[in-house]
Amino acid sequence: MDVSLQKTLTFLLFIGIGFLLKTKFNNKEEITGIKKLILNLALPATIFIALLGTELKKELLILPVFALFLNILLYFLFPVLLPLCGVRKNSAKYRTAWLLMSSLAPGLSSFPFILEYLGESFLAKAAMADLGNKVFVLIVLYVIAMSWHYKKFDTTGTSKGSRLKDLFKALITEPVNLFIAAALILLGFGLSMESLPIVISGSLSRLSLLMTPLVLLFIGLSVKINFQQVKEILGMLLLRAGLVIFASALLIWLTGITLAADRLLMLAFSLSACSFWPFAHIVAVGSKELNRKSEKESTFNATYAVNILALSFPLSIILILGMFSIGEEIVYLPILFAISAGLFFLGTLPYLIQKMQQLLSSNDLEKTEVEIEPQFRNAEAEGA
Repeated sequence: MDVSLQKTLTFLLFIGIGFLLKTKFNNKEEITGIKKLILNLALPATIFIALLGTELKKELLILPVFALFLNILLYFLFPVLLPLCGVRKNSAKYRTAWLLMSSLAPGLSSFPFILEYLGESFLAKAAMADLGNKVFVLIVLYVIAMSWHYKKFDTTGTSKGSRLKDLFKALITEPVNLFIAAALILLGFGLSMESLPIVISGSLSRLSLLMTPLVLLFIGLSVKINFQQVKEILGMLLLRAGLVIFASALLIWLTGITLAADRLLMLAFSLSACSFWPFAHIVAVGSKELNRKSEKESTFNATYAVNILALSFPLSIILILGMFSIGEEIVYLPILFAISAGLFFLGTLPYLIQKMQQLLSSNDLEKTEVEIEPQFRNAEAEGA
């Protein structure tokens, strides 16, 4: 069996194990304990190691710009696309999907396949591109999430300066952000993981190893999907895939990239699953809203976020594996634009069907009214 396929099955197996273990976790606090381990230990250690492992090369600086372009494009277009998937504007689900759909998680979903199919040199390029994505999902999306929280819950007329002060306080007290700051300072001095004492680097490495299995188990434990949500989430994920393929094809055309391997790299990276880090921001915001009266008052919907992650991961892997399986034949621009259009159509199909049903129902109602009106007039004439 192909090595990449084995890794994929391993990831899905961990999600399945988490789902089967739901019966062993009797209350919400037990699952919350796993979440706290992820947010306060495994995630900060993983981010720290990832940032320190980034090698800054001037000739590759265009790659983080490409990733940032994808992030920004998704962020500004998805508010328009989400209503097409049946998600009501300005709802907790709307804000949750908006935040997650703007992120990329290449480490789990595309890096293993880039390494397997394209080799280490292209994996290094992908890691460099991920630097731009990390800046967006770790810092920009965190600031956005907190600003949405303060905008929704600022009922006391707090000044803008006070809100910025609270936001800054939250930024510097989160373990994830402290580790990011430390990693960037060390990078600035030209240090790496090998420069650290073994007791520190070894401890961080072991904590980082917990990240992937804990996240996958947590997704399996937390997932609660109904049929309506599956339609919504799959629709938005297909729209997302169509959008990033279109954007990648457009960039390939504008920049004149001809090497098939470079095109495959761009496509695989752009098709990465939604990142876990925006979910961490959602959880951080949720911890500040413990005194809310109901779930409807929340800024975000954490359960909906978990369901998006649970569906995003396997769909992303299926698309990436399918692309690599086809190979160089798929990277021609007309084919890419056609695939993008097909994914857009599939993503909006439930919305189109719903609108068609509403139109037919409206036509049937008008027809019934037209048929009833003459009968009513005849009955009135006979009565007279």
